[in-house]
Amino acid sequence: MIELDLTAPADQTPSSPPPASRYRLPGLLLAAVLTLVAGGAAPISSVLWRYLGSVPSPEGAESPFQLAGGRAYTVAGSGADRVAVAWSLTGAPRKLWTARFPIRVTDPDAMSWGGLQAEPAGDVVLLTDGTDTTVVDARTGATRWTSRIYVTPLPGRRVGVVQDNEFRANTVYDQASGEPGTLYFSATGEPHTEPPLRSEVRGVDLATGRVLWTVAAAGSVNVAVPPDDPGILLLSSDRLQRIDGGTGQVVRTTPLPERNGTGPTGSELIDGTLTVYYGRGGAVSDEVVYAVDSLEQLWDRPVPEITRDPANCGGVHCSGNTQALDVLDSRTGEVRWRAPADVDLFRHGEYVGELGSDSGLPVRLVDPATGATRIDLSGWTIETAPSSRPLLLRRSAGDGASAFAVVPAGRGRIQPLGTAGGALSDCTADERHVVCRVGGELRIWAYRA
Repeated sequence: MIELDLTAPADQTPSSPPPASRYRLPGLLLAAVLTLVAGGAAPISSVLWRYLGSVPSPEGAESPFQLAGGRAYTVAGSGADRVAVAWSLTGAPRKLWTARFPIRVTDPDAMSWGGLQAEPAGDVVLLTDGTDTTVVDARTGATRWTSRIYVTPLPGRRVGVVQDNEFRANTVYDQASGEPGTLYFSATGEPHTEPPLRSEVRGVDLATGRVLWTVAAAGSVNVAVPPDDPGILLLSSDRLQRIDGGTGQVVRTTPLPERNGTGPTGSELIDGTLTVYYGRGGAVSDEVVYAVDSLEQLWDRPVPEITRDPANCGGVHCSGNTQALDVLDSRTGEVRWRAPADVDLFRHGEYVGELGSDSGLPVRLVDPATGATRIDLSGWTIETAPSSRPLLLRRSAGDGASAFAVVPAGRGRIQPLGTAGGALSDCTADERHVVCRVGGELRIWAYRA
């Protein structure tokens, strides 16, 4: 028989730890106090804006850089090669791999098709120099395959599209002759005096370069790739076709009769529709708008000749010049609202943006349906392409520093990020990072919005 002494003092050193539930409430209270103290000690910008570090990048147009797929890519010349470096931005910048590919050698008469760019597509990255494309492994940078023709990845990042054409012999333009006339350029930028006899559009496996399908048409063609869409739109001289990007099968066809004695001369994706242009000598006389999915004609209109103060409308249907610029409904062609004088327009997500036509500086973001102001952009400059997401904004913060901000989707406001000092140039951004050139290096910040 064991007697229990209920009056003895409690043992100060229990043989086993007390249950965790005993500390739950005090622990939560302590955590809340510490959170408040920490929140008061650290400015909110330290959470939204964090400097990650820098990576080397020579200055100049021949040494571009790019943010894509959560990585930074730098390119520099080295003898007869270009050297591309992929950098991880998870924490401090870290080199992932280096890839070398030959510098594109072009004829002086050939058309330039843009600069160097890197585009991730699933397990590969497309490194494009003009029209030349080198496809490398996204993990190691090892070359998978190459193409002398520009490769456009389709949504889904498994299939790419290349467009080639065939010209009649002896039609290459002689630059020394200086003869006037219309020129027609091949897929590699070579000028010809006659249009192509036929064109081919090929679907290729992005991992291997293997041709999956081929669609041919007489004469020239335009290829449009709608965003977030598995198909392509193929415009030829007499028809518009919707083609399945995986198989090459023609899903829909719409005939395109001539208008006022002219056939289609080009096309453009605008706000979920495809606009087909008609005209002669580079001047547009008519435009016809089609639904991307069904190829149903939505509306059409004659395009009056604009001789004074032409406006630029990127991704927006508009009519008139900078002194009387009407914004049109994408589905009906009806006038929605009139823009202020002396602005150009661009589409940015759920907004239409306005830029001063002379200054190029941003004015505001407006409601596409009414033109009502949604975000005032005065005092800021736009560091990314106006139509890109996010819209990276910058302005002086005094003493040589710059303040940065973004326009997050669906927020209806400008989100300040933070400040940075130094002679920053060539800034760009993706959804998580900002990169600016400073001398021979790139400085990189992470942000949240």
